[in-house]
Amino acid sequence: MSERPPGVLVLVVGPSGVGKDTLIGGARKALEADTRFSFVRRLVTRPTDMDLEDHVSLDREAFARAKAGGRFALVWQAHNLDYALPISVDTDLALGRVVVANISRHAVPAAIGKYPLCRVVQISAEISLRAERLARRGRENRDQIAARLAREGAALPADVAPIVIDNSSSVGIGVTAFVMALRQIAED
Repeated sequence: MSERPPGVLVLVVGPSGVGKDTLIGGARKALEADTRFSFVRRLVTRPTDMDLEDHVSLDREAFARAKAGGRFALVWQAHNLDYALPISVDTDLALGRVVVANISRHAVPAAIGKYPLCRVVQISAEISLRAERLARRGRENRDQIAARLAREGAALPADVAPIVIDNSSSVGIGVTAFVMALRQIAED
């Protein structure tokens, strides 16, 4: 009996409004019968809005208790919020799965430091489309959206060569490209 290879952590990154959660949700549905894949929901100290962003919401006190209790695989901060991936990431990786997670770009070095078998998928989209998507969220006014779009965000480490997916077209095209990339990662 051959030993199952270790899993791969797929870090999905990209600026606000590129459709990361939409692509992850579409891939989750497309690959739901394929046990090679696991899609983890991040934990965030922000109220849950399932229509806009898929995450588990925790208040700051519950987040701090969970962190102190070792219930997180990876923790980072962004936009004055605390973020984490659940400890189930470690189990899924030990089982040899391709684990897909939406994380902040500046958390990539810590993720790679802890999980050397990482692949980075960078989602992009045209800026006018991103502005439209952010406006539909209704979380920010026009000036806040303009400021968000003007921020470049953290750069990826120089030694990281991401798989880039342009999500400027239809959802179907974006999901198909993402699923194809995930299947290729599983085969490598």
